[in-house]
Amino acid sequence: MPTDETLTAVREIGLLRALPERVLARVAYTARLERYRPGEIVILEGEPCRAVFFVVAGRLRVWRSSAEGREQVLTDLEHGQAFNTVPPFLALPVNHATVRALTSATLLAIACDDFVELVRAEPELALAVLRDFADRIVHLVNLVEDLSLRSVRGRLARFLLERAEGPAAAQRWTQDEIAAHLGTVRDVVGRTLRAFADEGLVRIERQRIVVLDRERLEALAEA
Repeated sequence: MPTDETLTAVREIGLLRALPERVLARVAYTARLERYRPGEIVILEGEPCRAVFFVVAGRLRVWRSSAEGREQVLTDLEHGQAFNTVPPFLALPVNHATVRALTSATLLAIACDDFVELVRAEPELALAVLRDFADRIVHLVNLVEDLSLRSVRGRLARFLLERAEGPAAAQRWTQDEIAAHLGTVRDVVGRTLRAFADEGLVRIERQRIVVLDRERLEALAEA
């Protein structure tokens, strides 16, 4: 039988929340809780896939690296989200990205073979996984559109607007972190931020960027 802690954690995962209690219990039976410290690597790009993960608590970052060491952030993960759900279904099940804990994090882990067996056996879970795949495709299509069709000015404007409110507003972003999100390098981010400040769009206070002209930033983001 699954522990009460594991079953409670399974019930709070967005991808799983609507599943019948019978399916949730079966998922919880195969899952284990893992805990990570800030900065600790959960999975490494290119290594064999060992598990599918669900975020019970904490924040994590997902990125890919080039041979030259440049990083492209794919997404940040928070409570209730899943990652590494695709590799178990591939002919060569390897991790396609690196995931690192940004804060202390608690994860539910299900071994790849167990996850595939669950999806085969439970149609409701299979549909939930397909919906999650569809959401990932939409996210990646939007990311490709940003990287290929928008200038750095447009991408930076969108980045600032999206993080001007909500939980991310309090975070202090380094130029290296911003560059990794935008698919560029620190020097370009620095020059663009200085240009935004000169144009009266933002004010820079150490690592804090204050949006001054939302309307003009929105126009840049949509250009």
